[in-house]
Amino acid sequence: MTNTNPDAIKKIVIVGGGSAGWISAAMLAHYFEKGGCQVELIESEEIGTIGVGESTIPPFLQLIASLGIDEREFIQATQASFKLGIRFEDWKQKGQHYYHPFGAIGGPIGPHEFYQCWLRAKANGHPSELQDFAPGTVMADQWKFMLPFKAQRSLIAGASYALHIDARLIAKVLRGFAEARGVKRTEGIVTDVVTHPDGSVAKVIMKNGQEVEGDLFIDCSGFRALLIGKTLDVLFNDWSDMLLCDRAVVVQTENVGEPHPYTLSKAEDAGWRWRIPLQHRAGNGYVFSSRHLSDDEARATLVRNVQGPMLMEPMFIPFKTGMRQRLWEKNVVAVGLAGGFIEPLESTALHLIYRGMDFLLRFFPDRDFSPELAAEYNRRMTTDYEEIRDFIVLHYCTTQRDDTPFWRDVRQAPVPDSLKARMELFKAHGVLREGVDEMFRNPSWQSVMEGMGVRPRRYQQLVDTAPYEVISRTLDQSKPMLAAQVAGLPSHGEFLAQNCPAPPPEPVVAPFKTVA
Repeated sequence: MTNTNPDAIKKIVIVGGGSAGWISAAMLAHYFEKGGCQVELIESEEIGTIGVGESTIPPFLQLIASLGIDEREFIQATQASFKLGIRFEDWKQKGQHYYHPFGAIGGPIGPHEFYQCWLRAKANGHPSELQDFAPGTVMADQWKFMLPFKAQRSLIAGASYALHIDARLIAKVLRGFAEARGVKRTEGIVTDVVTHPDGSVAKVIMKNGQEVEGDLFIDCSGFRALLIGKTLDVLFNDWSDMLLCDRAVVVQTENVGEPHPYTLSKAEDAGWRWRIPLQHRAGNGYVFSSRHLSDDEARATLVRNVQGPMLMEPMFIPFKTGMRQRLWEKNVVAVGLAGGFIEPLESTALHLIYRGMDFLLRFFPDRDFSPELAAEYNRRMTTDYEEIRDFIVLHYCTTQRDDTPFWRDVRQAPVPDSLKARMELFKAHGVLREGVDEMFRNPSWQSVMEGMGVRPRRYQQLVDTAPYEVISRTLDQSKPMLAAQVAGLPSHGEFLAQNCPAPPPEPVVAPFKTVA
């Protein structure tokens, strides 16, 4: 492929590896597979990646499909298991749990949205629960699994799924994909950055003195934010007043029994704890507020609650919640942690990497780096980050817990105006404000609202035009029908063993020493 545009981008430099770097490299390699632009990735074996088990959301599978990677082979290569949603324990109150499933909840009854029909039924005293009609929840709760598209003539077809994967193995698989398509990997640590007179980046200089020039730079340097932060000095919008957690302790363990097909999120005294089971081991972590809990206490809580022998020493990861005011500045685009971070409660980190690169390819510049392209990119990505922030805050601001200082402080934390408006609209009539290309669809908001005890004051009046007996009969028939269909499915462990078993993993080596 030859460029007819003399100002075309000819060299892209990715600073940093890990999931962010190699997802970026793989997408660029796929896009420029026939030439036209050189891609070089700089990373160091000295700077490890965090591979404790990564949870994804369904759009991640679109990335795998768009690259032409076989899903079954990818699952095996990354030790992946399936994820039908998230099980939240002790968030509303201690001893209570709910699910946020992927996919649909019920189906329209006539012209009416299922949720509105269910609200009318509840107003009439119907005994059902919302999640009785979510195939993802019913399967997850029974530890069952089936690919929804293979159950087209059943209620199970409404479910959706994502994956639990080993973060280091993602990087390994996508590195192989990218290098096979011409991406050059350079080993080393970037220590200096040289800029043009206009402030844009001209080249990076590595510890060994090697220099790498480029037209476009992708900053995947993690929390170091070497280009977007240290070099271009783009300010960071800090959201830690809304989301109090600022630290995590993580560990891998051997699996005990079958892996469950959901991410477990259990609220603790000063944050929350996760369990992400892969095929042969599990990732575990405790996300907590360092103002409310010491490292020793957090470690002890995590170690006390893990299932199975630990495969490594627990590691601490400090973080700051928020995002850069601009992710695209001059000729630098920040992807992954360099651009921002929101705690992993809804497993959105890999998705934001994919979105960041997807939007870059949509708004791909020339070497003149049109400010209009950068402005639109920044607007779209900021919208994504803020939507995720609001969805995460929703889990906290609706809690009824006041049993520890952390939860009492959570209840006093500020709530974004955008979330307040969304919640007030929902409380009035169960209506959800929908934007363009939003990540979380109505069933997600409905599931968390209902799970946290937020129910609309009334349903929409138009639902009264449907005969109530039709609504009640539909609910009465659908619940046992879905339960029966799920009961006949293989367990999650059986499905993995029969369809995509992964080989035993390599021994775990902690990627870096504990961060103080």
